[in-house]
Amino acid sequence: MGKISLKNMVFYGYHGVAEQEKILGGRFEVDLSLNFDMTPAIKSDHLSDTISYVDLYQLVHDVVTNSKYFLIEALAGKIINEVFLHFNPDSIYIKIRKPGAPVKGVLDTVEVELERTREQMRGSL
Repeated sequence: MGKISLKNMVFYGYHGVAEQEKILGGRFEVDLSLNFDMTPAIKSDHLSDTISYVDLYQLVHDVVTNSKYFLIEALAGKIINEVFLHFNPDSIYIKIRKPGAPVKGVLDTVEVELERTREQMRGSL
């Protein structure tokens, strides 16, 4: 088993409950890790035997920038669903950060973390 991780991908999207977030949008930071059997890639040294981080990045980019959700929990769930549909990991971990979230107070970022296995996703794919 091995893990591939894409750390601190940054996108501009329109997710949130506040009206200003829907109109002006904001910055979203995403960490994504996939666990899967890397043995075929280790033996062959061929891209076709692994999960392409270029393709993963593009998938996350497309979901964050082309969809709109009230909750970053829903956004994280959508990304996980899409990754399981397009790739073959055993499990996925995602963290989405929303810097500058509209909170009446001082904070650095709001973040949501989800982890799902392929078994947990059976029936929802």
